[in-house]
Amino acid sequence: MATEVKVPTLGESVTEATVGQWLKKPGEAVKADEPIVSLETDKVAVDVPAPVAGVLGDIIAKEGDTVEVGALLAYVNAGGAAAAPSAPAAAPAAKAEAAAPAPAASAPVAADDEEGGNLTLSPAVRRLVLEHGLDPSKIKGTGKDGRLTKDDVMAAVAAGTAKAAAVAPAAAAVDAPAAGPGRKQERVKMTRLRQTVAKRLKEAQNNAALLTTYNDVDMTNVIEARAKYKDLFEKKHGVRLGFMGFFTKAVCMALKDIPGVNAQIEGDEIVYNDFADISVAVSAPTGLVVPVIRNAESLSVADIEKTIGGFGKKAKEGKLTMEDMKGGTFTISNGGVFGSLLSSPIINPPQSAVLGLHRIEDRPVVRDGQIVIRPMMYLALSYDHRLIDGREAVTFLVAVKNAIEDPTRLLIDL
Repeated sequence: MATEVKVPTLGESVTEATVGQWLKKPGEAVKADEPIVSLETDKVAVDVPAPVAGVLGDIIAKEGDTVEVGALLAYVNAGGAAAAPSAPAAAPAAKAEAAAPAPAASAPVAADDEEGGNLTLSPAVRRLVLEHGLDPSKIKGTGKDGRLTKDDVMAAVAAGTAKAAAVAPAAAAVDAPAAGPGRKQERVKMTRLRQTVAKRLKEAQNNAALLTTYNDVDMTNVIEARAKYKDLFEKKHGVRLGFMGFFTKAVCMALKDIPGVNAQIEGDEIVYNDFADISVAVSAPTGLVVPVIRNAESLSVADIEKTIGGFGKKAKEGKLTMEDMKGGTFTISNGGVFGSLLSSPIINPPQSAVLGLHRIEDRPVVRDGQIVIRPMMYLALSYDHRLIDGREAVTFLVAVKNAIEDPTRLLIDL
Protein backbone atom coordinates (compact mmCIF):
# COMPACT_ATOMS: atom_id res chain seq x y z
CA MET A 1 0.00 0.00 0.00
CA ALA A 2 1.43 3.37 -1.00
CA THR A 3 1.18 6.23 1.50
CA GLU A 4 1.27 9.82 0.30
CA VAL A 5 3.91 12.23 1.59
CA LYS A 6 2.50 15.76 1.55
CA VAL A 7 3.81 19.23 2.36
CA PRO A 8 2.98 19.86 6.04
CA THR A 9 1.73 23.09 7.56
CA LEU A 10 4.75 25.37 7.46
CA GLY A 11 3.80 28.13 9.86
CA GLU A 12 1.74 31.27 10.09
CA SER A 13 1.29 33.04 6.72
CA VAL A 14 3.66 30.57 4.98
CA THR A 15 1.80 28.92 2.09
CA GLU A 16 4.57 27.50 -0.09
CA ALA A 17 8.13 26.20 -0.04
CA THR A 18 10.88 25.02 -2.36
CA VAL A 19 12.05 21.41 -2.44
CA GLY A 20 15.62 21.83 -1.29
CA GLN A 21 17.05 18.33 -1.09
CA TRP A 22 15.85 14.76 -1.16
CA LEU A 23 17.53 12.91 1.69
CA LYS A 24 16.48 9.50 0.38
CA LYS A 25 16.37 8.03 -3.11
CA PRO A 26 13.57 5.96 -4.67
CA GLY A 27 13.92 2.34 -3.62
CA GLU A 28 15.69 3.13 -0.35
CA ALA A 29 14.26 1.89 2.93
CA VAL A 30 12.91 4.53 5.29
CA LYS A 31 11.84 4.43 8.91
CA ALA A 32 8.69 6.03 10.26
CA ASP A 33 9.33 9.69 11.15
CA GLU A 34 12.72 9.60 9.44
CA PRO A 35 13.40 12.82 7.45
CA ILE A 36 13.23 12.09 3.72
CA VAL A 37 13.12 15.55 2.13
CA SER A 38 14.14 19.07 3.16
CA LEU A 39 11.91 22.01 2.21
CA GLU A 40 13.13 25.61 2.15
CA THR A 41 10.70 28.28 3.29
CA ASP A 42 11.18 32.04 3.44
CA LYS A 43 12.93 31.72 6.78
CA VAL A 44 14.00 28.19 7.66
CA ALA A 45 14.51 24.71 6.28
CA VAL A 46 11.89 22.13 7.26
CA ASP A 47 12.52 18.39 7.18
CA VAL A 48 9.52 16.29 6.14
CA PRO A 49 9.44 12.84 7.80
CA ALA A 50 8.22 9.58 6.34
CA PRO A 51 4.63 8.94 7.51
CA VAL A 52 5.25 5.17 7.71
CA ALA A 53 8.12 2.72 7.55
CA GLY A 54 8.76 1.15 4.17
CA VAL A 55 10.44 1.99 0.88
CA LEU A 56 10.47 5.37 -0.86
CA GLY A 57 8.53 5.10 -4.09
CA ASP A 58 7.89 7.69 -6.80
CA ILE A 59 9.14 11.20 -6.17
CA ILE A 60 6.56 13.66 -7.49
CA ALA A 61 8.21 16.99 -6.60
CA LYS A 62 11.81 17.34 -7.73
CA GLU A 63 14.53 19.47 -6.15
CA GLY A 64 13.95 23.13 -6.97
CA ASP A 65 10.19 22.75 -7.44
CA THR A 66 7.88 25.18 -5.66
CA VAL A 67 5.19 23.37 -3.68
CA GLU A 68 2.20 24.56 -1.70
CA VAL A 69 1.00 23.33 1.69
CA GLY A 70 -0.79 20.01 1.19
CA ALA A 71 0.86 19.27 -2.18
CA LEU A 72 1.95 15.71 -2.93
CA LEU A 73 5.70 15.16 -2.63
CA ALA A 74 6.18 11.40 -2.98
CA TYR A 75 4.88 7.97 -2.08
CA VAL A 76 6.14 5.56 0.57
CA ASN A 77 5.38 1.89 0.07
CA ALA A 78 4.59 0.79 3.61
CA GLY A 79 6.06 -2.35 5.15
CA GLY A 80 8.77 -4.70 3.94
CA ALA A 81 6.33 -6.71 1.83
CA ALA A 82 5.17 -3.56 0.09
CA ALA A 83 8.57 -3.19 -1.48
CA ALA A 84 7.98 -6.27 -3.64
CA PRO A 85 4.99 -4.94 -5.65
CA SER A 86 7.05 -1.95 -6.62
CA ALA A 87 9.40 -4.20 -8.61
CA PRO A 88 6.85 -5.30 -11.26
CA ALA A 89 5.72 -1.73 -11.65
CA ALA A 90 8.00 -0.98 -14.55
CA ALA A 91 7.01 2.64 -15.03
CA PRO A 92 7.70 3.80 -11.45
CA ALA A 93 10.91 1.77 -11.41
CA ALA A 94 12.00 3.43 -14.62
CA LYS A 95 11.24 6.82 -13.16
CA ALA A 96 13.21 6.03 -10.04
CA GLU A 97 16.10 4.78 -12.12
CA ALA A 98 16.04 7.94 -14.20
CA ALA A 99 15.82 10.13 -11.13
CA ALA A 100 18.64 8.45 -9.25
CA PRO A 101 21.52 9.57 -11.49
CA ALA A 102 20.31 13.19 -11.42
CA PRO A 103 22.40 14.18 -8.38
CA ALA A 104 25.45 12.61 -10.02
CA ALA A 105 24.89 14.67 -13.14
CA SER A 106 24.73 17.91 -11.19
CA ALA A 107 27.49 17.10 -8.73
CA PRO A 108 30.95 15.88 -9.77
CA VAL A 109 31.50 14.61 -6.24
CA ALA A 110 28.39 12.45 -6.21
CA ALA A 111 30.51 9.35 -6.84
CA ASP A 112 31.28 9.51 -3.13
CA ASP A 113 27.59 8.97 -2.41
CA GLU A 114 28.09 5.29 -3.26
CA GLU A 115 30.60 4.92 -0.48
CA GLY A 116 28.59 6.57 2.28
CA GLY A 117 25.17 5.67 0.98
CA ASN A 118 23.67 8.96 2.18
CA LEU A 119 26.41 11.47 1.44
CA THR A 120 24.26 14.03 -0.37
CA LEU A 121 25.78 17.48 -0.66
CA SER A 122 24.04 20.82 -0.91
CA PRO A 123 25.12 23.12 -3.77
CA ALA A 124 27.08 25.39 -1.42
CA VAL A 125 28.90 22.49 0.25
CA ARG A 126 29.54 20.83 -3.11
CA ARG A 127 31.14 24.03 -4.40
CA LEU A 128 33.49 24.26 -1.41
CA VAL A 129 34.47 20.61 -1.75
CA LEU A 130 35.34 21.09 -5.41
CA GLU A 131 37.18 24.35 -4.87
CA HIS A 132 39.46 22.87 -2.23
CA GLY A 133 39.86 19.43 -3.81
CA LEU A 134 38.52 17.50 -0.82
CA ASP A 135 37.13 14.00 -0.44
CA PRO A 136 33.75 14.52 1.30
CA SER A 137 33.67 10.93 2.52
CA LYS A 138 36.64 11.73 4.78
CA ILE A 139 34.94 14.70 6.46
CA LYS A 140 32.77 14.13 9.51
CA GLY A 141 29.40 15.87 9.11
CA THR A 142 27.86 17.71 12.07
CA GLY A 143 24.57 18.55 10.37
CA LYS A 144 21.32 16.68 10.73
CA ASP A 145 21.79 12.93 10.19
CA GLY A 146 25.51 13.48 9.72
CA ARG A 147 25.18 15.72 6.67
CA LEU A 148 28.10 17.96 5.77
CA THR A 149 27.82 21.70 6.43
CA LYS A 150 29.95 24.56 5.13
CA ASP A 151 31.57 24.82 8.57
CA ASP A 152 32.59 21.13 8.39
CA VAL A 153 34.28 21.69 5.03
CA MET A 154 36.06 24.85 6.15
CA ALA A 155 37.28 23.08 9.29
CA ALA A 156 38.72 20.31 7.10
CA VAL A 157 40.40 22.94 4.92
CA ALA A 158 41.94 24.61 7.97
CA ALA A 159 43.14 21.27 9.32
CA GLY A 160 44.57 20.23 5.95
CA THR A 161 42.76 16.90 6.06
CA ALA A 162 40.39 15.14 3.66
CA LYS A 163 42.52 15.81 0.59
CA ALA A 164 40.97 14.11 -2.42
CA ALA A 165 42.82 11.06 -3.64
CA ALA A 166 40.37 8.73 -5.35
CA VAL A 167 38.41 11.75 -6.55
CA ALA A 168 41.46 13.33 -8.17
CA PRO A 169 41.46 11.18 -11.33
CA ALA A 170 37.78 11.88 -11.88
CA ALA A 171 38.37 15.59 -11.44
CA ALA A 172 41.29 15.43 -13.83
CA ALA A 173 39.14 13.67 -16.39
CA VAL A 174 36.53 16.39 -16.14
CA ASP A 175 39.13 19.14 -16.47
CA ALA A 176 41.08 17.46 -19.26
CA PRO A 177 39.22 19.02 -22.22
CA ALA A 178 39.90 22.52 -20.92
CA ALA A 179 43.30 23.80 -21.95
CA GLY A 180 45.06 26.66 -20.20
CA PRO A 181 43.78 28.48 -17.12
CA GLY A 182 40.35 27.42 -15.90
CA ARG A 183 37.40 29.73 -16.56
CA LYS A 184 34.56 27.79 -14.99
CA GLN A 185 31.08 28.96 -14.19
CA GLU A 186 28.44 27.29 -12.07
CA ARG A 187 24.80 28.25 -11.98
CA VAL A 188 23.09 27.54 -8.67
CA LYS A 189 19.48 28.48 -8.11
CA MET A 190 19.02 30.94 -5.26
CA THR A 191 17.60 29.33 -2.15
CA ARG A 192 14.22 30.54 -1.03
CA LEU A 193 15.89 32.08 2.03
CA ARG A 194 18.30 34.06 -0.15
CA GLN A 195 15.46 35.15 -2.44
CA THR A 196 13.48 36.37 0.56
CA VAL A 197 16.47 38.21 2.03
CA ALA A 198 17.06 39.94 -1.31
CA LYS A 199 13.39 40.88 -1.67
CA ARG A 200 12.96 42.19 1.88
CA LEU A 201 16.16 44.23 1.91
CA LYS A 202 15.28 45.83 -1.42
CA GLU A 203 11.80 46.58 -0.12
CA ALA A 204 13.38 48.26 2.90
CA GLN A 205 15.44 50.50 0.63
CA ASN A 206 12.45 51.31 -1.58
CA ASN A 207 9.87 51.93 1.13
CA ALA A 208 11.76 53.34 4.12
CA ALA A 209 13.62 56.65 4.39
CA LEU A 210 16.87 55.04 5.47
CA LEU A 211 19.48 57.03 7.33
CA THR A 212 22.48 55.91 9.41
CA THR A 213 24.11 57.66 12.34
CA TYR A 214 27.50 56.60 13.71
CA ASN A 215 29.39 56.76 16.97
CA ASP A 216 32.27 54.96 18.60
CA VAL A 217 32.44 53.33 21.98
CA ASP A 218 35.34 52.71 24.35
CA MET A 219 35.18 49.02 25.24
CA THR A 220 37.73 49.21 28.08
CA ASN A 221 35.36 48.77 31.02
CA VAL A 222 33.27 46.02 29.40
CA ILE A 223 36.42 44.10 28.44
CA GLU A 224 37.76 44.42 31.99
CA ALA A 225 34.44 43.30 33.50
CA ARG A 226 34.28 40.35 31.15
CA ALA A 227 37.88 39.32 31.90
CA LYS A 228 37.26 39.59 35.64
CA TYR A 229 34.04 37.61 35.81
CA LYS A 230 33.98 35.33 32.76
CA ASP A 231 35.21 32.23 34.61
CA LEU A 232 32.78 32.65 37.51
CA PHE A 233 30.00 33.47 35.06
CA GLU A 234 30.58 30.33 33.00
CA LYS A 235 30.88 28.17 36.13
CA LYS A 236 27.59 29.45 37.54
CA HIS A 237 25.48 29.76 34.39
CA GLY A 238 27.07 27.17 32.09
CA VAL A 239 27.52 29.63 29.24
CA ARG A 240 30.32 31.98 28.16
CA LEU A 241 30.06 35.67 28.92
CA GLY A 242 30.18 37.56 25.63
CA PHE A 243 29.62 41.15 24.57
CA MET A 244 26.14 40.56 23.10
CA GLY A 245 24.64 40.27 26.58
CA PHE A 246 25.92 43.73 27.50
CA PHE A 247 24.80 45.29 24.21
CA THR A 248 21.36 43.69 24.36
CA LYS A 249 20.76 45.03 27.87
CA ALA A 250 22.06 48.46 26.82
CA VAL A 251 19.72 48.46 23.80
CA CYS A 252 16.71 47.48 25.93
CA MET A 253 17.44 50.30 28.35
CA ALA A 254 17.80 52.82 25.50
CA LEU A 255 14.58 51.58 23.85
CA LYS A 256 12.71 52.31 27.06
CA ASP A 257 13.95 55.91 26.97
CA ILE A 258 13.37 56.37 23.20
CA PRO A 259 10.25 54.26 22.44
CA GLY A 260 10.02 55.48 18.84
CA VAL A 261 13.08 53.40 17.93
CA ASN A 262 11.14 50.32 19.08
CA ALA A 263 8.02 51.24 17.08
CA GLN A 264 6.86 50.46 13.55
CA ILE A 265 4.64 51.96 10.88
CA GLU A 266 1.46 50.10 9.88
CA GLY A 267 -0.51 51.96 7.23
CA ASP A 268 -1.12 55.44 8.59
CA GLU A 269 -0.60 54.37 12.22
CA ILE A 270 2.45 54.07 14.47
CA VAL A 271 2.55 50.95 16.66
CA TYR A 272 4.51 51.40 19.89
CA ASN A 273 5.72 48.26 21.70
CA ASP A 274 6.15 48.18 25.48
CA PHE A 275 8.32 45.06 25.14
CA ALA A 276 11.68 44.49 23.45
CA ASP A 277 11.83 41.46 21.16
CA ILE A 278 15.41 41.69 19.94
CA SER A 279 16.32 40.03 16.64
CA VAL A 280 19.95 38.90 16.58
CA ALA A 281 21.65 38.21 13.26
CA VAL A 282 23.11 34.68 13.25
CA SER A 283 25.14 33.06 10.49
CA ALA A 284 23.72 29.73 9.30
CA PRO A 285 24.90 27.38 6.50
CA THR A 286 22.02 28.60 4.34
CA GLY A 287 22.62 32.31 4.99
CA LEU A 288 22.00 35.00 7.57
CA VAL A 289 18.99 34.44 9.83
CA VAL A 290 17.55 36.58 12.62
CA PRO A 291 16.01 34.59 15.49
CA VAL A 292 14.29 36.65 18.18
CA ILE A 293 15.03 37.02 21.90
CA ARG A 294 11.53 37.45 23.37
CA ASN A 295 11.02 40.00 26.15
CA ALA A 296 14.74 40.73 26.31
CA GLU A 297 14.07 43.69 28.60
CA SER A 298 13.11 41.27 31.40
CA LEU A 299 15.99 38.84 30.92
CA SER A 300 19.32 38.76 32.73
CA VAL A 301 22.64 38.87 30.89
CA ALA A 302 22.98 35.14 31.56
CA ASP A 303 19.54 34.39 30.08
CA ILE A 304 20.38 36.47 27.00
CA GLU A 305 23.70 34.68 26.47
CA LYS A 306 22.03 31.29 26.87
CA THR A 307 19.35 32.21 24.34
CA ILE A 308 21.86 33.48 21.79
CA GLY A 309 24.06 30.41 22.28
CA GLY A 310 21.06 28.17 21.73
CA PHE A 311 20.17 30.02 18.53
CA GLY A 312 23.73 29.69 17.24
CA LYS A 313 23.72 25.94 17.83
CA LYS A 314 20.30 25.46 16.23
CA ALA A 315 21.31 27.58 13.23
CA LYS A 316 24.45 25.53 12.68
CA GLU A 317 22.42 22.31 12.81
CA GLY A 318 19.64 23.71 10.62
CA LYS A 319 17.06 23.32 13.41
CA LEU A 320 15.75 26.88 13.73
CA THR A 321 11.95 26.95 13.60
CA MET A 322 9.47 29.46 12.25
CA GLU A 323 8.58 30.36 15.83
CA ASP A 324 12.24 31.25 16.52
CA MET A 325 12.20 33.75 13.64
CA LYS A 326 8.76 35.32 14.00
CA GLY A 327 8.36 38.93 15.06
CA GLY A 328 11.08 41.15 16.46
CA THR A 329 10.93 44.87 17.25
CA PHE A 330 14.63 45.79 16.90
CA THR A 331 17.70 44.08 15.40
CA ILE A 332 21.33 43.83 16.50
CA SER A 333 23.80 42.75 13.80
CA ASN A 334 27.37 41.98 14.85
CA GLY A 335 29.56 42.19 11.75
CA GLY A 336 32.59 42.51 13.98
CA VAL A 337 32.84 38.75 14.39
CA PHE A 338 33.75 38.62 10.68
CA GLY A 339 36.22 41.50 10.93
CA SER A 340 34.04 44.38 9.72
CA LEU A 341 35.39 47.81 10.71
CA LEU A 342 32.37 49.88 9.69
CA SER A 343 29.14 49.33 7.77
CA SER A 344 25.64 50.75 7.30
CA PRO A 345 23.15 47.97 8.13
CA ILE A 346 19.72 47.82 6.49
CA ILE A 347 16.61 47.61 8.66
CA ASN A 348 14.57 44.42 8.83
CA PRO A 349 10.96 45.42 7.91
CA PRO A 350 8.59 46.14 9.55
CA GLN A 351 11.14 47.14 12.20
CA SER A 352 12.30 50.74 12.15
CA ALA A 353 15.92 50.46 13.29
CA VAL A 354 18.96 48.18 13.45
CA LEU A 355 22.18 48.51 15.42
CA GLY A 356 25.39 47.40 13.72
CA LEU A 357 28.35 46.31 15.88
CA HIS A 358 31.86 46.09 14.49
CA ARG A 359 35.30 44.80 15.35
CA ILE A 360 37.23 46.06 18.35
CA GLU A 361 40.61 47.52 17.61
CA ASP A 362 43.15 49.60 19.53
CA ARG A 363 43.09 53.25 18.44
CA PRO A 364 44.60 56.46 19.79
CA VAL A 365 42.04 58.64 21.58
CA VAL A 366 42.27 61.69 23.82
CA ARG A 367 41.44 61.24 27.50
CA ASP A 368 41.96 64.10 29.97
CA GLY A 369 44.14 65.91 27.48
CA GLN A 370 46.39 62.89 26.91
CA ILE A 371 46.64 60.64 23.87
CA VAL A 372 46.07 57.05 25.00
CA ILE A 373 45.44 53.74 23.26
CA ARG A 374 41.98 52.29 23.89
CA PRO A 375 39.99 49.33 22.46
CA MET A 376 37.40 51.11 20.34
CA MET A 377 34.38 49.91 18.37
CA TYR A 378 32.30 51.77 15.79
CA LEU A 379 28.52 51.64 16.26
CA ALA A 380 26.08 52.27 13.42
CA LEU A 381 22.35 52.84 13.86
CA SER A 382 20.30 52.68 10.66
CA TYR A 383 16.74 53.89 11.05
CA ASP A 384 13.57 54.81 9.18
CA HIS A 385 13.54 58.60 9.10
CA ARG A 386 9.79 58.59 8.43
CA LEU A 387 9.29 57.57 12.06
CA ILE A 388 12.51 58.37 13.90
CA ASP A 389 13.98 61.88 13.94
CA GLY A 390 17.71 62.50 13.95
CA ARG A 391 17.60 63.74 17.53
CA GLU A 392 15.97 60.51 18.72
CA ALA A 393 18.41 58.36 16.76
CA VAL A 394 21.48 60.15 18.11
CA THR A 395 20.10 60.16 21.66
CA PHE A 396 19.45 56.42 21.43
CA LEU A 397 22.94 55.66 20.16
CA VAL A 398 24.57 57.86 22.83
CA ALA A 399 22.55 56.03 25.50
CA VAL A 400 23.89 52.70 24.25
CA LYS A 401 27.42 54.13 24.16
CA ASN A 402 27.18 55.47 27.74
CA ALA A 403 25.87 52.17 29.08
CA ILE A 404 28.68 50.18 27.47
CA GLU A 405 31.39 52.60 28.57
CA ASP A 406 30.04 52.48 32.15
CA PRO A 407 28.42 49.04 32.63
CA THR A 408 27.32 50.03 36.14
CA ARG A 409 24.51 51.95 34.43
CA LEU A 410 23.05 48.60 33.37
CA LEU A 411 22.68 47.60 37.02
CA ILE A 412 21.08 50.80 38.27
CA ASP A 413 19.09 51.60 35.10
CA LEU A 414 20.68 54.94 34.19
